[in-house]
Amino acid sequence: MRQIKEVIVVEGRYDKNSLSQVVDAVILETGGFGIFNDRQKQKLLRQMAEKRGLIVLTDSDGAGFVIRNFIKSCVPPQYLKQAYVPDIYGKEKRKKAPSKEGKLGVEGMRPEILLNALIKAGATFDDDIQTEKQKLITKTDMYLKGLSGGEGSRQKRAALIKQLDLPEHLTADGLLDVLNAVMSREEFLNFQL
Repeated sequence: MRQIKEVIVVEGRYDKNSLSQVVDAVILETGGFGIFNDRQKQKLLRQMAEKRGLIVLTDSDGAGFVIRNFIKSCVPPQYLKQAYVPDIYGKEKRKKAPSKEGKLGVEGMRPEILLNALIKAGATFDDDIQTEKQKLITKTDMYLKGLSGGEGSRQKRAALIKQLDLPEHLTADGLLDVLNAVMSREEFLNFQL
């Protein structure tokens, strides 16, 4: 599995699941059209873009392009890369019927197609995965800081999320992804909660 520096933005959780089987990256979901009214998520996308860059990977249907264009209006262009999946007609296995336009979305694409889309978009691959892994903040680090698995950890996470001006509904795993995108492990370990 290849590691990507940029944060990848997809429409929903099934897209995220498919993509996470192909690459090791921070993957954020727009929640479909929910991104339009979610100011916190828009702000998070801008923060991630400035820190790591964003790759937008939405479905190739009309709705996917509406979401893609909205993100383009929220994030400065110098931080954006666009990845496109081809028009392939069919239906995802989990769905009873094909989409309105009859096209497969990100979740229905074969792994090699997703990887190729990211390569064409100019994704920054880090082939030195072992050294990078050693620098990442881990779940154990979060536990030792009292941010997970202990009494009061939910409140500590909420306080950290507020301190870092992040969306309040981030899960512990989501917070871990964001922390790894915005700070080094050393910065996290020295961070005063």
